Amino acid sequence: MKNAYAHMTECATEAARIARGVDAALPASAPTPCAGWDLRELINHWVLYTSHGLECRALRTPIPDELTARDFTAGADWAEQYAVQLDKAVAAWSDPAVWEGGIDSGHGSTPAPDVAGMLVMETVLHGWDVARATGQELRLSAAAARYVLETVEGTAALYRQYEGFAGEVALPAGESDLRRALALSGRDPRGAAAS
Repeated sequence: MKNAYAHMTECATEAARIARGVDAALPASAPTPCAGWDLRELINHWVLYTSHGLECRALRTPIPDELTARDFTAGADWAEQYAVQLDKAVAAWSDPAVWEGGIDSGHGSTPAPDVAGMLVMETVLHGWDVARATGQELRLSAAAARYVLETVEGTAALYRQYEGFAGEVALPAGESDLRRALALSGRDPRGAAAS
């Protein structure tokens, strides 16, 4: 739990940094690496599931309907609000007891550490999407990148079954764990960031 919590904390901090780096002048309709989602849709999904959803999973409560309909990008301070909510969500996972037992995932009970891993993975993958769409670069430690890769490796088939991941992107040997995780999730890490 201690290592996973450290990775969660690092990835949340990086997500908050990327959010703060989104230029307010970028149009909400700007394209993103996520097919069918413009920048507003991507950010709303990212904020909902990786901060509010992360907290709700720890508390074993459903995400309130009001949040699923909210446009988080409507406020000029959305990035700061996201950072505050990320801190609350990570704090909710600080109790070792939260990591015990299962969490209802909508498809039965899933072990809490697996749910945490998937939410950290979502934080990073969609954080990379936002970074790519807004001319930024996502940065992780080697240990956190390895944790994300292992989570992607363990869930890629399931995510593809529900069309959450595109087909794997082939990369040459010797790529970093972060780039391998991106490629395995259907993202191409070789392209230039948006400008």
